Amino acid sequence: MEIPVELVRILITETGESQVIVIQERDGERRFPITIGFFEAAAIDRRLKNIPIPRPMTHELLAEIMTSLGGRLDRVVISDLVDGTFIAKLMIEHDGQMLAIDCRPSDAIALAVADNTPITCEDKVLAAAKLPPGEAM
Repeated sequence: MEIPVELVRILITETGESQVIVIQERDGERRFPITIGFFEAAAIDRRLKNIPIPRPMTHELLAEIMTSLGGRLDRVVISDLVDGTFIAKLMIEHDGQMLAIDCRPSDAIALAVADNTPITCEDKVLAAAKLPPGEAM
C-alpha cells in the first residue's frame, strides 16, 4: 500500500561526499533518511527554492522531455529497499496509461518537488527503514 510522504529535511555537508534527505509519513510519525550525492541534494534544494538557472540542468531537461512527449508526472513512489538501497519509480501518465519508470529516489524527488507532485512510499519500506522513536535526524 502506498502511503503519502513528504520531504522534511535536506542535510547538505560541503565537506562530505554523502548528503541526507529525510522522508516522513505525511499523517504519521514514521520517517527515514536516504543518503544521496552532493549534486542531487543541491538540485533538490535549488528546485525547492525555485532558484533560477541560465540553462536547463539534468532534472529540468528530463521534465521538459517528459512533457514535450505528452507525459505527466503523476507521482513518485519509493517502492523498495534492497540491501540498504532505496528504489523509486516515476509514475508517468501518458496516453491514458500509467508508466512506471525505475529511478533513484533522489532524482525522483528532485522532479517531484519542483511541481509539488505527490510522493508516496510503500508501507513495507516505511516499516523497514523507519528511525527508532526519539532518534534525532
